[in-house]
Amino acid sequence: MPRAGVAASAFKLRNIWHIHNLHRVRSQQTRLMSDSVEEFSSVFQHAKKVVVLTGAGISAESGIPTFRGEGGLWRDFDATELATPGAFAANPSLVWEFYHYRRTIVAGASPNAGHYAVAALQRRCRRLGKDFILLTQNIDGLHAKAGSTDVVELHGSLWETRCCHCKAVEANRNMPICPALDGKGAPDTVHEANIPSMQLPRCNKCNGLLRPRVIWFGECLERDVLRRTDDALQGCDLLLVVGTSAVVYPAAGYAPLVKSQGGVVAEFNTEDTPISYNCRFKFQGPSSVKLPTALGIGEDELAEMKET
Repeated sequence: MPRAGVAASAFKLRNIWHIHNLHRVRSQQTRLMSDSVEEFSSVFQHAKKVVVLTGAGISAESGIPTFRGEGGLWRDFDATELATPGAFAANPSLVWEFYHYRRTIVAGASPNAGHYAVAALQRRCRRLGKDFILLTQNIDGLHAKAGSTDVVELHGSLWETRCCHCKAVEANRNMPICPALDGKGAPDTVHEANIPSMQLPRCNKCNGLLRPRVIWFGECLERDVLRRTDDALQGCDLLLVVGTSAVVYPAAGYAPLVKSQGGVVAEFNTEDTPISYNCRFKFQGPSSVKLPTALGIGEDELAEMKET
């Protein structure tokens, strides 16, 4: 066999060995992950600093689209095509139609048992003298609606705007946010509203064009959010990762960081994710079911949280 052929065969064999070894290691790690509520409860009891990271999965159980994967399109657009500074600069009317639709969906949604379980966990941690920080990638505000406080919204909020001119940030829950968007944003039409810029949401201070105060693809997290997140992860004993694959940085680095510091990571998801192999605990299934079970939060406590 020619020397080049021998080298190619050796390279192929090394790749096969590497892939086989990777699958073997991951299989071993998967077997090491526990779904024992008793073991998890013991870790929680000894933890002094508890951090929860949530993503789209927890709100999907409240009927909020993730705009990811199969069936995740709005009209013919993927969210990654619209949630960018470039898309807004090119067509602010279309982007505001998309976000008006999202605001309409979220306005009609209610927190589910997963959200209430997180709020109950925060209350329990405070009662026990443990530090608790909630980090969420969601922009829907359902955690606050469920009773959670001091929520670190990594990607901003649907219910706030930022002026493109004076940079003023304001809360805004008006529905619609401006008269021109009334009845617009339906996902089952291909006709754009083509709303003139001066009829789109405008700043109360300078009349500049408003944009949603959300972090778009290609943008960095806000400085204060980064600081609060860094503070939260330092010395974290127990990290609960709920309803997120955490593939987008910086969130993708949170579980490995906590693990490297000696902390414990517990994942709550309906499927395996890229961070599963950093986890000591894996509770597979809907977070609205698995979170209350793992945390020992019964129906009575959930009902109490809903009434608070």
